[in-house]
Formats: sequence, C-alpha cells, structure tokens
Amino acid sequence: MLRKEETVLVLIDIQGKLARIVDESEFVIQNISNVVQGAKVLGLPILWLEQYPKGLGSTVEEIAQHLSDQEPIEKITFSAYDTPEFVEQLEATGRKKVLLAGIETHICVYQTAAQLLENGYEVEVLADCVSSRTALNSDIGLEKMIQLGAKVTSVEMALLEMQQIAKGDEFKSISKIIK
Repeated sequence: MLRKEETVLVLIDIQGKLARIVDESEFVIQNISNVVQGAKVLGLPILWLEQYPKGLGSTVEEIAQHLSDQEPIEKITFSAYDTPEFVEQLEATGRKKVLLAGIETHICVYQTAAQLLENGYEVEVLADCVSSRTALNSDIGLEKMIQLGAKVTSVEMALLEMQQIAKGDEFKSISKIIK
C-alpha cells in the first residue's frame, strides 16, 4: 500500500515541444497536474526533473505553475538516478516508495524505474501520467517496468490510497482535483 508518510512523487521531463507531441499529451499533462496538486495536499515531497532544458525547453506551464515554490533538477542522463543531485534529494526525503510520472515512458521513466528498483526503492508508475511519442513504445516501457518489479497505478487510485479515509479537508480537496 502507498502511504503518504513513505512516498515521494518524481516528475520526469514534462517539457517543451516533446510534452505536446507524446501520445495522449493533453490527457497526460492534465493528470500530472492533478497528481502534483494532490501530492501537495497530502504533503508528499516532489522531485522534479528536466532533461537538458536549454535544448528541450522548460516544464509545461500547466504543471510548472503548481511547482513555483521549488526548482527543477537539471539532468542530461536518461535515468534520473545517474544524476547525483537527484539521488541526494531523494535520499534526503528518507522515503522508499516512489511514484513516477513523466515522459518518455520507454526511455527516461523506464531507466529511472529500473535503477530505483536496483537500489532498493519500491516503484509505482502512474500509468495515466506517462507517455511516449508512440503508444507502442509507452506500452513496451510500462511492460518492462512491470517485468522488473514496478507496480502500476493511476492518479485517482494512488491519491485515494494514500488518503485512506473519505472525510476531512484533505479528502475534500483531493475529491475536487480528481473530479
């Protein structure tokens, strides 16, 4: 089970033109925006990565607007785990469950998941928050992550799993986000 006290949200490379041309891009961007808002309600740490922003551009505004209180971690590696600043910030959270969202599923998300799993983290991929330029590549990336031991979830499932109870201000806020 995902527990909000044990979980960190990791956002991978939702940037520039690429974010606009991946399969189901509007759906994925909206879902990532929703999970970011829900993670903030639940008090989850959020680690936000950008792949070579000088060349690929910055994170799309629909998501970046919810992260104005922090800076992205710049990377040039496919796997976030090969970027020391990411590993340092992840370890500093003290959390071992990682919710993954981003693009592209079969490259940066997959390689990050593989290395997180190799290093003792539990990984849950938000299936409605990942995509690639083609649906086939996205499907293959998800399948390979599952084969390595990652679990698959969705925004609504993950947020309500961490919420655990259908009452209170947090629940009301999350309900508004996911509806």
